[in-house]
Amino acid sequence: MPRSPGAAPGFTVLFNSLEYIAFLLAVFALYWATVRFARVALGVLLAASLIFYASWSPYYLLLIIASSLVDFTMGGAIGRSASPGRRKVFLWCSVVYNLGVLAAFKYANFVLEALGDLVALIDAELAAPLLRTALTVDGGFVGDARLDFLLPVGISFFTFQSMSYTIDIYRRRLEPIADYPRYLLYVSFFPQLVAGPIVRARDLLPQLKDRPPVTDAMGGRGLFLIGLGLAKKVIVADYLAINLVDRVFSQPDLYSSVELVVGTYAYAVQIYCDFSGYSDIAIGSALLLGFRFPDNFAAPYRAENLQAFWRRWHISLSTWLRDYLYISLGGSRRGAWRTYRNLMLTMVLGGLWHGAGWNFLIWGALHGGALAAQRAWQRRREAAGRKPLLRGPVGRAVAIGLTFHYVCFAWIFFRAPTFEAAWAVLDGIAGATLGAPNLGPTLLAVLLAGAATHAVPRGLYDRVVQGFAALPVQAQALGVIAVGLALRDMASADVVPFIYFQF
Repeated sequence: MPRSPGAAPGFTVLFNSLEYIAFLLAVFALYWATVRFARVALGVLLAASLIFYASWSPYYLLLIIASSLVDFTMGGAIGRSASPGRRKVFLWCSVVYNLGVLAAFKYANFVLEALGDLVALIDAELAAPLLRTALTVDGGFVGDARLDFLLPVGISFFTFQSMSYTIDIYRRRLEPIADYPRYLLYVSFFPQLVAGPIVRARDLLPQLKDRPPVTDAMGGRGLFLIGLGLAKKVIVADYLAINLVDRVFSQPDLYSSVELVVGTYAYAVQIYCDFSGYSDIAIGSALLLGFRFPDNFAAPYRAENLQAFWRRWHISLSTWLRDYLYISLGGSRRGAWRTYRNLMLTMVLGGLWHGAGWNFLIWGALHGGALAAQRAWQRRREAAGRKPLLRGPVGRAVAIGLTFHYVCFAWIFFRAPTFEAAWAVLDGIAGATLGAPNLGPTLLAVLLAGAATHAVPRGLYDRVVQGFAALPVQAQALGVIAVGLALRDMASADVVPFIYFQF
């Protein structure tokens, strides 16, 4: 990902770097050395979080501080007001500010490009000149303009996280706090600042107040998750990206249909291992400091339908969209067609949350349309008193296979740099050309290893984690160091940023 203006050269702290390990160890030591002094310990975490974000760009510290001040102030005003009208005004101040910041930084150029595309689609002899004249500012066409700034890292995550505070206060599910530094720490807490999980105020703020101690089980689980997340990222995600996925999606016409299909599967595994790996490191880092984050993934490619997929994939975002967007639109309370509309709107906006581009909009629409169709199918069968169509082990396997392939189909639009590139991938697959000279045994082995993470039974996984946590601390540390050294030798020459950093 390109660096932001003003970022400190060579200091950007990436989770999959030695700098982050050193940073985490320093924060761990300082925090636990001062934990008896509550304000000092929280000050250590706050300073560390702001330094972490400043490593990307010091200028964008002003943005996160401004956002936190607005929501902290509006949350307090909502909590103190007894007037429903005033409470709603304060809530809308928070929502409009946060969405306005997102629109300015993330979607302004997309809107300008859309204006240019609109003009190009209209008859050039009549309407286009008139529209171009109407949209000319200072002698230049608006659609040709570009705002020259880089997207602040993690803006989508900390904006949604901060909004949950004011919305929950408005819904009377949370009391406002009077301690701004603690609220700023909630918004900027470094483990989840850049790419989630999106931790809600009612889940993290009480922990920042009570500061629960780290148990041996929490510490062991935290170290295990950090090692696991790094392994997912370096061994699987980065290898697949460098050796197949990036090549396939940049020049699909150079690859056979077989390679394009495998490349699509590889991207499905890559994005899962990349993002769930980040979430593992974030959750593990928080555990070492005594804080619990919600799980963000639960073997999503084992889902039997798209509803189940979204209960397993990026759980913190899907539940946020459900609770704060889908339900606010009316959910399923106002009839079938409004339910389908709300599902479509939620997923389209969820797609745009990932990025300002037609590909993300199409990806969201594909999921929204399929979710609406699934809901309509379910309602029709329930009304007729029929049982689910696919039952038993064979039926569930078929359902999982169909769901996975639909998700992979949608991933093509998510990953391709343009709509034309996505169409080229689909066209290449439809060509049914054989041959696979680029699919070596090592690549296929890594792909299968990444896919196999879904086959590990939950009970076995939990026993492994418990077994690791039961080891002496020295053995745990040696194990993590050994994994780190092995990953250093296996890693690519350059540190590869996590996919979700761009969102």
